[in-house]
Amino acid sequence: MTDTFEAQGAVIGIGLLAAVLVMGFGVVNETIAGVDTMVVAMWIFAGTFATISLLHAAVGQYNFAWGHGGAAFGWGLVLVGSSGFQTGLGLLLLVLSGGYIALLSRRSEHAMPAADIEQNNAP
Repeated sequence: MTDTFEAQGAVIGIGLLAAVLVMGFGVVNETIAGVDTMVVAMWIFAGTFATISLLHAAVGQYNFAWGHGGAAFGWGLVLVGSSGFQTGLGLLLLVLSGGYIALLSRRSEHAMPAADIEQNNAP
């Protein structure tokens, strides 16, 4: 389980760094290949959630996979939503998925054996 959390941190770090670089590029040029840099950064976040979902599914943590997959789908709805309903549905899905992920994370921290906790806190 610890390997999953290490990989998850790396994926989040790479996704965040990529989004920040794209936003930094937005200071120089407002678009990348004709697409607004803010939209590109949001697609990077959606891709990051999708990647984390696949990572969790690969190791059998399907509850986390569903939560992150829902967040990725919510971002997608927000980004391609052509109506207020679609965008609102995407935002609702983001909020529900975020709450579900937070709940699962809190539960998994309490369920983690003492040996894993000590190993994670080791320098």
